[in-house]
Amino acid sequence: METMQGFTRSGYCGDYRLEQVGNTLSVCGWVQRRRNLGGLIFVDLRDRSGILQLSFDHTTPADIFEKAAGLHAEYVIAATGMLRERESKNLDLPTGEVELFVTELRLLAKADTPPFEILDDNQVNDMLRLQYRYLDLRRPSMQAMLKTRHKVAKVARDYFDEQGFYEIETPMLTKSTPEGARDYLVPSRVHPGKFYALPQSPQQYKQLLMLAGFDRYMQITRCFRDEDLRADRQPEFTQIDLEMSFVNEDDVMTIQEGFLSRVFRETLGVEVATPFPRMPWREAMDRYGSDKPDTRFGFELCDISDLVKDCGFAVFSSPVAEGGSVRLINLKGHAADFPRKKIDKLTDFVKTYRAKGLAWARLLDGSVTSSYQKFLTDEENAAILARAQAQDGDLILIVGDAKEETVFASLGALRCECAKQLGILDPMDFRFLWVTEFPMFEYSEEENRYVAMHHPFTAPMDEDLDKLESDLKHCRAKAYDIVLNGIELGGGSIRINTPEMQEKMFKILGFTPEQAQAQFGHLINAFKFGAPPHGGLAYGLDRLCMLMAGADSIRDVIAFPKVQNASEPMTACPSFVSQQQLEELALSVTAEGGEEA
Repeated sequence: METMQGFTRSGYCGDYRLEQVGNTLSVCGWVQRRRNLGGLIFVDLRDRSGILQLSFDHTTPADIFEKAAGLHAEYVIAATGMLRERESKNLDLPTGEVELFVTELRLLAKADTPPFEILDDNQVNDMLRLQYRYLDLRRPSMQAMLKTRHKVAKVARDYFDEQGFYEIETPMLTKSTPEGARDYLVPSRVHPGKFYALPQSPQQYKQLLMLAGFDRYMQITRCFRDEDLRADRQPEFTQIDLEMSFVNEDDVMTIQEGFLSRVFRETLGVEVATPFPRMPWREAMDRYGSDKPDTRFGFELCDISDLVKDCGFAVFSSPVAEGGSVRLINLKGHAADFPRKKIDKLTDFVKTYRAKGLAWARLLDGSVTSSYQKFLTDEENAAILARAQAQDGDLILIVGDAKEETVFASLGALRCECAKQLGILDPMDFRFLWVTEFPMFEYSEEENRYVAMHHPFTAPMDEDLDKLESDLKHCRAKAYDIVLNGIELGGGSIRINTPEMQEKMFKILGFTPEQAQAQFGHLINAFKFGAPPHGGLAYGLDRLCMLMAGADSIRDVIAFPKVQNASEPMTACPSFVSQQQLEELALSVTAEGGEEA
């Protein structure tokens, strides 16, 4: 193998055009492919910028021609030569009008035959791609996604610096506060039997930075949550984390709209109109069945509980009697797109959201067919169609349940599934929305108590302070989420900033004074020394980049992601550790694989 000694690269492969013809250049990269035509050899050389064709012919020195003939895919080489115009141009390639006629060639590293071709359109099993992630990342589309991520992070730092934010690092080894998702725990060698937790977010530290007087803080930081994975979740993820002093909700939102407008302009060349629309949480649920609604299309929910509460059809009347609701969506103009077999599949779909079934009515060619009309009176059937504003060509889909959250979850997901099947979702149609006035609390049947919907540091709305004593269900928070095309990009709130209110909040959530002091005493005590009104927001950088890059999963915009069971196929982690390491940490492993002190 040869070395880079005495060799200086003049630029990247994808940078060269006709304007540089006649220049002597030096490039490096990986062999994409080699074509040997006898007296002619062409090599496509790839680096992160693109592909440049290298050419060799009968005038090439024999030793260099022989070396070129021995090249294989993914060999690493360096080449020097003169840039010239190609005889046979490839206008599908940015560099397709030029080629490098090579006068010096160095073989820097050989390569085994890779388990898959380094092509964007290869049909490779995801697990194989992740096992050889370093090869998968050589693909141009993967490199483009990580380039987008770099640009987003750079714009964030530039923008928030210009807005007076300081970037301040907060600890990775923190105190475990198990209110919310499960912590990842790190045993301490110096303090046997004690554990650090990896941060689920820098929430408490950034609030303390406001108390410390820094006024505006930002950080692009890693966070960790031991939870089940989905397409838009990972056990370790990255936040653009922000906090501001002496602000209200409007101040925070205005700053964030400026950032999002700028990042879309500078990264994608897309102009985003501001201010973004705002919608209270209750309205979002009533209209879309979701607190992160996709507003690129209609199919909004319509409540028909009052029309069917006294009907003779128990499927409709019973949910209302039990405190739930019956709601519908109208797929206007799409009845013909959903024959009976497809409707049956939609029924199976809503059952995955715990709905018991799906009622339907199709208005097609002047007639109505329905799964429920024979159980209702003509007046009741007519009233449902009138409420749905149904016309010929429409498809009505209805879900009822004693639990309103089941109706919302199933219809909210169904409207998105139908839009997906119809192919009406434009990934470049970016629809931002602020969802505001979230409930302060939600009832956990698992814990048999009210828990904080966001976190216990969120301030209640001033108008609902009295509800803290008597009506937790309807108490609203000074909380807000930024939503894009049905995905929550980030969330935040105005925070509690007095020890009295914070102690009251912990009491409502079921903490004894001793428990609150043990877990959060550092924050409560700090508030006694004068905390400014403050609030903030945290973006999921992975989710933002996923949407901007047009990816299907956040795994595509993370260099080395985990899979569904929170493992990483490439390095085979997590893994067992040695007995010596366990002894140093005063740990032992049980037969079941758990750890005990």
